[in-house]
Formats: sequence, C-alpha cells, structure tokens
Amino acid sequence: MQKKVETDILIIGAGPVGLFAVFEAGLLKLRCHLIDALPQVGGQLTEIYPKKPIYDIPGYPSVLAGDLVKNLMEQIAPFKPGFTLGERAETLTRLDDGRWQVITNRGTELVAPAIFIAGGLGSFEPRKPPIDNIEYYEDRGVEYFVRNPEFYQNRKVVIAGGGDSALDWTIYLADLASELTLIHRRTEFRGALDSVEKVMELAESGRVKLITNSQVVGLNGAEKLESVRVQHDTEGEFDIATDHFVPLFGLTPKLGPIGDWGLELDKGAVVVNTPDYRTSVAGIYAIGDINTYEGKLKLILCGFHEATLACQSAFKIVHPDKKLSFKYTTVTGIEGVSA
Repeated sequence: MQKKVETDILIIGAGPVGLFAVFEAGLLKLRCHLIDALPQVGGQLTEIYPKKPIYDIPGYPSVLAGDLVKNLMEQIAPFKPGFTLGERAETLTRLDDGRWQVITNRGTELVAPAIFIAGGLGSFEPRKPPIDNIEYYEDRGVEYFVRNPEFYQNRKVVIAGGGDSALDWTIYLADLASELTLIHRRTEFRGALDSVEKVMELAESGRVKLITNSQVVGLNGAEKLESVRVQHDTEGEFDIATDHFVPLFGLTPKLGPIGDWGLELDKGAVVVNTPDYRTSVAGIYAIGDINTYEGKLKLILCGFHEATLACQSAFKIVHPDKKLSFKYTTVTGIEGVSA
C-alpha cells in the first residue's frame, strides 16, 4: 500500500545541512520530514568519509564527520522529524490546495507547503582516472573513498590527487600506513596552504613519499592489487609496490530527477535568491552545496546559515496568517519541545 506523509517542510537530503534545518524549523514549531536516497542519514559525511576530521565547525577545533552527524541527530531529536531513507525523490507536482506533492522511486507520497532541497551535490560518483583495468581492482585494492582509516593500518598505500581531500587523507593516514605515497601530476597543489605545508613537512621527514609531475597509468596484480605503474614527466615509468591505491580526484555531481523540476539552474546547481534562498519556484528552497548564488562558498557552515534564513521564510508559507516573532534559543528553550 502506498505510504502518504504530510508535513510542514519536506527536506530532500538528510546530510548535515538538511538535518540542521530540522532544528531551525523546530524552533519555529514547524514539522519536518526528510527524504534521502541513501539508507542512512548524514549524506557524504556518513557515506564517504565518516572518520574524516572537519575543522570549520564553530565550537569544535576538530570533529569527525560521523560524530558531527551523531551530534546533529541528538540536537534535532526533541523535534521528532520523520525520515524516508533509501528512496529517491522522483516527481514534483503542485496540488490544487497550493501544497507540493513529491513521489519517490518506491511510490511513497509526501505532501508539504514548503520544500527544502538540501541534496548536497545531488547524486554523485567518483571521478576515476583513465586506467584501462581499474574496474577489475575495485574492492581488490582500489578505493575511491576513505570510509574507515583504520582499514589502512600497517598497509602500503598510494594516494593520487592534489586537492584538499588528497592532502587531508595523506596527513591523516601518515600515522597509520606502513608506507604512504602521494602522487600528483603537478608541483602545485589546489588544497589549503596549511595542508600543503603539513604534507611537505611529512615528506621532508620521510614519513610520506611525495612524487610530483607524475600520474598513475597502470595497475598490476593477479587476484588483488600488488603495484601501481607511475609515469614521471622526465624519469619515465616505474612501479611502486602497494596494497591500496586511492585516487582522490573529486566527485561528479548529478542533480538527477531534481534537474527536471523546472527550477532555474546554472552549471548543474540550483539558482537561489540570497535573502531567503528560495528558488525560481515559489515554496521551494535550496540550501547547502546544491545551490548557487553570487559569492557562494560550499561550506557546511554556510549551509547552516542558509537553512536558518530559509526556515524564517518558509514559516510565512506554512502559516500565512501568523506573525513570526523571532526569539533567541536562550529565551525559547528546547527542553521537551515536540513538533
């Protein structure tokens, strides 16, 4: 039997920004329900790098991605949000009463006057290097995400990439791997300067082998990965023995069905109006990495801010006859609150 859910705000995406939106909506006594194609909450933080430290969350000098998700779930627990997990939002229809109806790929019907699209990068897949036999070695020594750093304890690891993810994991795994090599096709890195400096220090101390002006062009091994073939700009080709090859070249985002909902798009992102992060369609908002506007920064911190202002605006849609009186959480409190 088809399931039907009615709520005040329907949030598409249960990543950190979507979860925090529940908190801000709850303070306004707005009920929320979240949809996510993944079978668990947390989005990329849970699916891709739950053990990765995050450094730009206020009040936390460092917090593991998985712990941040856990804390957000604890923070929103008083507001009792609903969840539809493992299902993808497919169709969007405006009902006669002005509310929006979303149907998932499994037939679940969800209805709300306001919709928040908080889908992060949308559906995504890793950018794979152009190595002919790389699919053969997937799950046999090739991984595109570091889901559990402890998995690499006392193992030989080769990381390829020059962005923040490659630098961050090189720094983190330097204390775990028995041998760690970072390969980058240039001498300049795209990541944060502080991370670049730390990697250089690790290389100078011998804890990390840094090979620049190079790229991995081949993989070797019978049943599992045994070595990678490296091509250097001037020194030619050579092999490096390794247990794991982790190419970190980023993700290719795809909006999926959301791209067919009639929203204004720019380069695969949803265009929003910055006062409240509403889209080109009334009643629909986009918050977090999935949106775009002048000065946009793809940070969790910025997504939290966007969620806060979107909730203030959505209140007027859900309760057009009520006056919104904003209060600080120290005044309203959240103990025992239920939405």
